[in-house]
Amino acid sequence: MKNLLFLFLITPAFLITPVQADDQVDSYLDLGLEDLLSMEVTSVSRKKQRLSEAAAAVFVITQEDIRRSGATSIPEALRMAPGLQVARIDSNKWAITSRGFNGRFANKLLVLMDGRSVYTPTFAGVYWEVQDYLMEDIERIEVIRGPGATLWGANAVNGVINIITKHADETIGALVTASIGDEEKGAVGVRFGTKLGETSTGRGYFKAFSRDNYVDANGSDFDDDWGMMQGGFKVDSHVSADDSVAFQGDYYRGDIAQSVVSASMAAPYRTIYRDEVDVSGGNLLGRWQHTASSTSQFTFQSYFDWTERDEGYADQSNRTFDVDFQHQITLGKHDLIWGLGYRFISMKFDGGFNVSATPSEKREDDLYSFFVQDEIVLVEDLLKLIVGSKFEHNDYSGTEIQPSVRFVWMPAENHAVWGSVSRAARTPARLDHGLNVTAMVVPPFTPTNPTPVPAVATITHNSDFDSEEVWAWELGYRVKPAKNLSFDLAFFYNDYDQLRNITLETPVFQDTHVLQPLLIRNDIKGSTYGIEVASIWQPSEWWQWNLAYSYLVSDFDADTPVDGAWTSLAPRHQLSLRSLIDLSENVSLDLWFRYVDRHQMTDGFTLSLQEIDSYTTLDARLAWRLERNIELSLVGQNLFDSQHPEAVAELFTLSSEIERSVFAKIKWSF
Repeated sequence: MKNLLFLFLITPAFLITPVQADDQVDSYLDLGLEDLLSMEVTSVSRKKQRLSEAAAAVFVITQEDIRRSGATSIPEALRMAPGLQVARIDSNKWAITSRGFNGRFANKLLVLMDGRSVYTPTFAGVYWEVQDYLMEDIERIEVIRGPGATLWGANAVNGVINIITKHADETIGALVTASIGDEEKGAVGVRFGTKLGETSTGRGYFKAFSRDNYVDANGSDFDDDWGMMQGGFKVDSHVSADDSVAFQGDYYRGDIAQSVVSASMAAPYRTIYRDEVDVSGGNLLGRWQHTASSTSQFTFQSYFDWTERDEGYADQSNRTFDVDFQHQITLGKHDLIWGLGYRFISMKFDGGFNVSATPSEKREDDLYSFFVQDEIVLVEDLLKLIVGSKFEHNDYSGTEIQPSVRFVWMPAENHAVWGSVSRAARTPARLDHGLNVTAMVVPPFTPTNPTPVPAVATITHNSDFDSEEVWAWELGYRVKPAKNLSFDLAFFYNDYDQLRNITLETPVFQDTHVLQPLLIRNDIKGSTYGIEVASIWQPSEWWQWNLAYSYLVSDFDADTPVDGAWTSLAPRHQLSLRSLIDLSENVSLDLWFRYVDRHQMTDGFTLSLQEIDSYTTLDARLAWRLERNIELSLVGQNLFDSQHPEAVAELFTLSSEIERSVFAKIKWSF
């Protein structure tokens, strides 16, 4: 793959004949705040609505936000959103969550890519290293903090992220990008879009990159370098005035290095080694939208998704087939949306001493769902009430009912107040019901193991493990006090019950060792509360400031470090401040300052919480548009520190420290 990447990097650009530019070159700062607040979002109510009127804490990351941030991956772009905790574990792993409970396998955030769920059914959470697109093809990322389970179902407990790509109509022509740097060693992206007859357009893309390793606390090279390649296509068709069809697919393959700690029965009772992980996967998705009348329309969507991971401690293979139907109908003052869904998941897990599956390697699960939501206009242009619920049946916890009640009040122009009460559930994953994980081997004749034989601490599954649940109360206020200033505030209180923990069970003496079971249970209660602020201030036509701040307090009733091992404590304060400056018509300078307060995360090797010191970062991007369709940029990331840690991993892998980096990029559209 590295040879293939090198081949693309040295391909002469002049061998490609220009045909048509597709990128908009008008300045992002030319958009007024009214345009930004009038932006349509779809993830809050599964229909188009103005951002300013949404009854939820929603934040939109636009394509221009992504471009001007210098972000090279989706996780990096998500750092712009208030209320999200985004931490890099090593060069190729991230921990991302909303409103607390962060970790590599953070399990209370639902992530969608063009409506396709990428939530892994094995450990729960998201493998962020394999969630990718050509960054220039992303139209926007809608980030909803707070429960979205009424419409999107289980696991949308603390938030929903929906990554939405551009319509094929918007990508006619060709695009070539290439970058080179010290950490971002080399990357290339190629996309071509064209008309396919009178009613259809399509595009295909390919991207590949190679990224260097980070370092350990002593500054020595760490085993976490990696490389990926990905390709795909999208076809959009306007079959008739009332029908549109979309068909798309992606395929990826990569080689990922990681430092793995493997428990061992022989002294020193653990082994650290470089693990070469082979990852691959893909998806196919089809969507049909039909407008039956001015008051009735429906959407039918289906996708197939497959993933493969070959790691030192286990080989995983997942297959997912999903069908979803949604109907929106307007009846007087009622805007009713209802839908049905079915998902089939086939999992194969081949483990060993450190992690094993029971009762068998293979498992198949079914998920059935129904939802209904009614948006009622109580007072025209003043007050709306939204009520609804999701009803699901899964093979782990049975039936889940996830209702919500929301309102939005618009007492005056440029003012909106909204509030909600919701219930959401995080349903069990295979880890909870069918995997056993050897966390560590404790040497003999030690304070924690005074016996003459090693003690094997094993996190043990529990077939009676039930869903984690939350009741969430939210209140928000959006205001534009001046033409060049806006504020978006959200207050929340979350009351959690039946949270996952691990408890010490009676040890079992065996011939060569002591087995110490750590049983997964639903024994922790707790709460979180806080405030999130997003603000835009544009003091002049050529200068804009974007602020995102969050304050979060977590309180859990864990009695011991082992009890609370999976209730990580999020940063109390987070701040993101971006300055976007158009120095001239063709030159822009963007600065991005971030502060993350000290916090605690689960350390999988001590089964306790490890503290991460607070840190500040500064990213800078200087861009020059040579021609209307050619842009050069120089990006510096993490400029304040030569290195700093951001996170630790729950299981198996060691974490590294994030280094300062610089890269140059060229983008050519034609």
